[in-house]
Amino acid sequence: MPLAHFFLRERVRPGDRVVDATCGNGHDTAFLAELVGAAGTVWAFDIQESALAATKARLAAAGYAGRAEFVLAGHERLAEIVTGPVGGVVFNLGFLPGAGKETVTSPATTRAALEQAAALLLPGGVVTVAVYTGHAGGLEEGRGVEEWAAGLSPAAFNVWRCRQMNRSDAAPYLVVVERVPA
Repeated sequence: MPLAHFFLRERVRPGDRVVDATCGNGHDTAFLAELVGAAGTVWAFDIQESALAATKARLAAAGYAGRAEFVLAGHERLAEIVTGPVGGVVFNLGFLPGAGKETVTSPATTRAALEQAAALLLPGGVVTVAVYTGHAGGLEEGRGVEEWAAGLSPAAFNVWRCRQMNRSDAAPYLVVVERVPA
């Protein structure tokens, strides 16, 4: 989602550690790998081997292969695998573009992953969540994301919901969470 990239470009720096919590076809992973440079690290999570394979191929083609760790696991295991602070975390909820819609993100695992992402986030870092509601369970997941984000302490986090006003309510939208800068 271009708007998510705008926020990430403003915050993620060379050498940072970042996470693509739902790597899909690797577009966000490649973008993050470009931002962190050769000294940074991107953790790319997905539960589908085909998504990780597509992401690996995209990074190799871009010359970023050494900048990512590929994790065949659900994003709810984020804090188990990424043990130190991060400058950014990207979520694209829903299903793998170009694949069937039978494998989708779920409200419970997404909420667990969001809580872990917020706990790992450095001051000034951001979590971007592209919410897609046009699949089974998507509306419920969107409500869960919004409830989680609205419950974050305003002393520690700034939260925005970004929606296009000239689109239907079923159109994707973005939730941005920033840990208050130190």
